[in-house]
Amino acid sequence: MFKIFKISCDEATTICDKAQYGEASLMERFKLNWHIITCKICKLYAKQNALLTTIYKDHAKGCKIKRSVLSEEDKLALKRQLENID
Repeated sequence: MFKIFKISCDEATTICDKAQYGEASLMERFKLNWHIITCKICKLYAKQNALLTTIYKDHAKGCKIKRSVLSEEDKLALKRQLENID
């Protein structure tokens, strides 16, 4: 009965990545959860994957707030340097 829910670790990591972005179907998520119950390595992968996503999203928020822009003087100096390359 449970053979239809059995997936390999490679399939589990693929589904884990899809689920993280909301692209996994209900059946895929069910198979993933069943696999995570039985496989400690994939459980750790899913946990680390979620943590990395959280860290990245927090960092991305900070990058959107802080904008780095060159001053007009720096832009002109860079432009002169690029022209002298030829």
